[in-house]
Amino acid sequence: MLASIFSKTRPINYIILTILIAGSYAVSVFHLRDIQWSNYEIVKKSSVFVLLLLMTYLSQFIATRNRLVSDNAYVPLLFVSFLLLFPTSVESSKVVISAFFIMLALRRIFALQSLKQSKEKIFDAALWIFVASLFHFWSILFIILLFFSLTFYGAKDYRNWIIPIIAFFVVMTFLGVYLAVMNENVLIWATEKCSISFDFMYFENMYQNAALSIFVSISLLYFISQALSLPSKPFNMQNTHKKVIISFLIGVAIYIISADKNNGMLLFTFFPLAVLGSNYIENITQNWRKEANVFSIFLIGAISFILQCFYL
Repeated sequence: MLASIFSKTRPINYIILTILIAGSYAVSVFHLRDIQWSNYEIVKKSSVFVLLLLMTYLSQFIATRNRLVSDNAYVPLLFVSFLLLFPTSVESSKVVISAFFIMLALRRIFALQSLKQSKEKIFDAALWIFVASLFHFWSILFIILLFFSLTFYGAKDYRNWIIPIIAFFVVMTFLGVYLAVMNENVLIWATEKCSISFDFMYFENMYQNAALSIFVSISLLYFISQALSLPSKPFNMQNTHKKVIISFLIGVAIYIISADKNNGMLLFTFFPLAVLGSNYIENITQNWRKEANVFSIFLIGAISFILQCFYL
């Protein structure tokens, strides 16, 4: 049923996904943490909800616009399924904001293959990455993906390599002004942001542990299958699919080294993994297997969401 509904991009798909995000977000907000409601808190929670919706819609736009998938809506469906799998991904507003800016950067990075307005795209991508790093520092690792893309698109033009440096100084200028106004020390601010931790003992209950184990299994299935099938992709699309794989690995790296670690840090992996999963599902020939795969991922996410939200 789900595979059939989302096999084509239809308005009903976005209606279903919007309802799912709205319902799950409302439940997670009222059950995961005791919140002292204020005008500021209402605005912050509403903003996070809007960003989650935009990220879901943006995932479909990036995937279809850059021909990462066929004409289907599996990418946003998987994206929402991963959100359900990890309700804590909506708890940290800074991580959500950072992930949103990374999505904007990925939109420009994947668009580099058209070779039109490349310098503007490079500047925008670098700018969004550096802005994202202000909210979660290690998202700056996505600059690796930008430089990887430059090796294929416009590598001979030295100005393309300088543009990210210009974007860096633009962001640092505004940051310097902000810290000066707030009377904060730059070194102390940077030290706090750059902290690293490999402590994975952060689980609040066994369901969070189980959700991570399931996610790792799904990730390995999608990642390995698509990495092995890379040579069979059209030659002109292989570099694009390499960027998807690299962006997923960068997201994993961010989760591994982040100090304030929780399952929500995996938000940076949701989009590239959704693309890998969508390609995996597209390659399934039997309809019943396709339905079983799509439905099982969504069902696992829904069950995990219920167990984690209502865990006592």
